[in-house]
Amino acid sequence: MIPQSLSLLLTREMPYGKYQGRKLADLPGHYLGWMAREGAFPNGELGALLALMYELDHNDLRGLLDPLRRMP
Repeated sequence: MIPQSLSLLLTREMPYGKYQGRKLADLPGHYLGWMAREGAFPNGELGALLALMYELDHNDLRGLLDPLRRMP
């Protein structure tokens, strides 16, 4: 994992689908779980960020993003 990936989760938006326009860090866990089960993570940076967000959610580590949310 690249350390900057955590901050990218807070700034990048989902480019398609039901949650288009929502920040990756704010995607619901059930949606991330569905993507993981279906093997639906796209290739490239977006897929890596979605997989990272899934791991954070699945392991109850979303709180790691809280200090970054408070930064200006």
